[in-house]
Amino acid sequence: MPITVKDISEMFGKDVFTDRGFYCGKVSDVEFDLARFKVRSLVISAAKGTFLGKMVGEKKGIIIPYPMVQSIGDVVIIKHIATPMPEEGEKT
Repeated sequence: MPITVKDISEMFGKDVFTDRGFYCGKVSDVEFDLARFKVRSLVISAAKGTFLGKMVGEKKGIIIPYPMVQSIGDVVIIKHIATPMPEEGEKT
């Protein structure tokens, strides 16, 4: 099911949530596949103290493949990202 947006610039700065309601951050950039005229991925800047911010640690954000985007409206909804479980003996 394609997601339509009137103007691609409307996506910049939108809040991003997972489908389980966790706040991730804001859309900071969009990557395109110009050969196919499609959006390839969204770059999300992670806000400190958020679900995504805790996952990426010191990094500024994450690239989300566009197939993970479920809807775009007043906010962007993405599929929930599972956090990797620390292996035995690893510090958390």
